[in-house]
Amino acid sequence: MVRGLNLSIALLLLIITSAVYGQDAAPDGSQYQLVEVASDLVRPLFLTHAGDGSGRLFIVGQNGHIWVMRDGQVLEQPFLDVSGIISRDSSERGLLGLAFHPAYELTGQFFINYTDSQGDTAIARYRVSSDNPDLAAPDSGEIILQINQPFANHNGGGIVFGPDGYLYIGMGDGGSGGDPQGNGQNPAALLGKMLRIDVNGTDGERAYAIPADNPYVNNADLAPEVWALGLRNPWRFSFDRETGDLYIGDVGQNQYEEVNFQPGDSAGGENYGWNILEGRHNYSGGTAPDGLVDPFFEYSHTDGGCSVTGGYLYRGAALPDLQGVYLFGDYCSGIVWASRRNGTGAWQTDVFLQTARTISSFGEDEAGELYLIHHGGSVLQLAAQ
Repeated sequence: MVRGLNLSIALLLLIITSAVYGQDAAPDGSQYQLVEVASDLVRPLFLTHAGDGSGRLFIVGQNGHIWVMRDGQVLEQPFLDVSGIISRDSSERGLLGLAFHPAYELTGQFFINYTDSQGDTAIARYRVSSDNPDLAAPDSGEIILQINQPFANHNGGGIVFGPDGYLYIGMGDGGSGGDPQGNGQNPAALLGKMLRIDVNGTDGERAYAIPADNPYVNNADLAPEVWALGLRNPWRFSFDRETGDLYIGDVGQNQYEEVNFQPGDSAGGENYGWNILEGRHNYSGGTAPDGLVDPFFEYSHTDGGCSVTGGYLYRGAALPDLQGVYLFGDYCSGIVWASRRNGTGAWQTDVFLQTARTISSFGEDEAGELYLIHHGGSVLQLAAQ
């Protein structure tokens, strides 16, 4: 009787654990396909939605255009054209990020991340036109944060509103190679970080407020905007829309690409290791301090990749077998991986698709369905075979 009871308890615990963490079986990529939904685009590198129930998709072009895709058609006139104010002299510069205010239906506000004509990062607030929802007001731009970029590469570029309503900004280490200025491990610098700001307020000379629970808010010698540090070039990050967990794809130096995880209940302050570590491996030769957070997945350039592109944890309805699976890829190889927690809570990562595309980003629509952005000029939706 006791033995039977123990087996029943063990079975119940296994069921509960599986419900929390997921199943051991890897998703079968052969059951899925990528369906092209937009083409003939110029250097697309992001896709998002406005959260306004319209079903529209907004596609960011590195050349300074934001296109509207409505009812399966890309509109001829861009939602916004900032091609005249961005830097266009580098493969890593340009218009890099877009985020709609969580209360966009009320505020009409959205935010962009771009490198300006001097090559520096600018985070700007814009507003939609008062008489056409498919057009922004081009003269409404207001730079709320500007960050000097010492070199032309590693600009980060992602901006995402978190479940807490704050704007998160992914910043690269400033460029060159090896983080020569030591920005990644310097909590007084905005480069090499994940930043977190409140766009609904102001703070003295700042055109934004600092959240009161940011980790360095009470230290006058450190940057109060910093949420996490030790990043080299976070190229695409996202929040799980159900749990608030944060996933960060961080581009490596010469050998290792990595994907980092921050739980939704984090108080911030995580140090992801760069430039002490590249992935889980010593890079600078220095002694790694206690508390560095290892990536949950890394891969070597010897495996064929060269630059990780962060993705999304699937929460849509059309592909139920992918529920709770995090999908991300590599810019050079076109590989898409699938990561999930197995029945014991350990991360399991497997190759999901071989796309032969230059994966500049992934995107998520309002329903949680996923898209792959091909830098060569197209957008493809993940669908069942």
